[in-house]
Amino acid sequence: MSEHHHLGAVRPMLARDPHEAHRVATPLELLFDLCFVVAVAQAAAGLHHGLEHGDVVHALVGYGLVFFAIWWAWMNFTWFASAYDCDDVPYRLKVLVQITGVLIIAAGVPRAFERSDFSVATLGYTVMRVGQIAHWLRAAKHNPAHRRTARRYALGLAVCQVGWIAFAFLQPPAWIMFFMLLVAAELSVPIWAERHAATPWHPHHIAERYGCLTLIVLGECVLSTTLSIQAAVDEGHLSLRLGALIAAEIVLLYGMWWIYFDAAPRHLTTRDAFKWGYGHLFIFAAAAAVGSGLSVSIDSFAGKTHLSELAISLMVGVPVAVYILGLWAIHVRTSRPTTANAAFLFGAALLIALAFVPWPWSVVGMSAVVALLVVSLRLATT
Repeated sequence: MSEHHHLGAVRPMLARDPHEAHRVATPLELLFDLCFVVAVAQAAAGLHHGLEHGDVVHALVGYGLVFFAIWWAWMNFTWFASAYDCDDVPYRLKVLVQITGVLIIAAGVPRAFERSDFSVATLGYTVMRVGQIAHWLRAAKHNPAHRRTARRYALGLAVCQVGWIAFAFLQPPAWIMFFMLLVAAELSVPIWAERHAATPWHPHHIAERYGCLTLIVLGECVLSTTLSIQAAVDEGHLSLRLGALIAAEIVLLYGMWWIYFDAAPRHLTTRDAFKWGYGHLFIFAAAAAVGSGLSVSIDSFAGKTHLSELAISLMVGVPVAVYILGLWAIHVRTSRPTTANAAFLFGAALLIALAFVPWPWSVVGMSAVVALLVVSLRLATT
């Protein structure tokens, strides 16, 4: 058994073996993910309420800003832990600091949506970054071969965080451009840092960690949709039409899960690292947005929204199409036969077209398309 499985008071934060056998997500990583459920749920709820009240542009902008922050915070820790998790007392305490930051971010999400007030979320991000920068500085101390890389990460994150603190004091519309600049800076930090010496992340471990977050996001879709169904039934809106919609939504969510875990490889290569890491933003954000769209579609039965049928259909069809295109770009395009590639591209186009079918039968059609993509993927791999 590896020494990393035994908790010590203090041990050197040495680089993990990227070929280590039986490397799986730790209980601490799973707890970290569960705390992100709160933040993802808050972001999806903000999108849901914004769409429900017809404030589509404001809701989408707020969702994009908040979800990027949540995803990037999760990604920073996940790749670091894959390379340097020493599981001693100082490491666990710093992760506790990061978890505290995540929960503060989640608490600040409603203010970001409702008032474009990012002060609380920025405070949470700062707390998270304190723990993450401390991780990188400790890794630099104990790993001479990766010292320059680790120091670059620490410096890059610190500089970006100063930018985020300044961002919290800006007013619209200036903060939109500043946000885009900060996103570009954040995405550039790993590219700059890894140029000297790549961190020793574990391919199987990273694939599993991304799979875990996919399950969490799809689980949030199930929760938000279930709550909307409960409210519609409690208010006496149960009908055959609603029943058909609920059945279609269940099939749709199940198909999204099936496609992801059939399409995604279980082992990454160094060449795929940035494509995998960055490309999943669209998969995660689209999956959570599907849950918001499905909730709005259920709410319409209870008269809680006055959106048109076309608008409601687009709120489901567009994010499902983005999810399918994301999977195609990251997994299917380079690793599956031509037939599977064609099926995914055609399926994404068909999902958008189905949004123009009279609602709620559009959602029934979308679930059928996703089910057919599942079948096509299975046939292409047999």
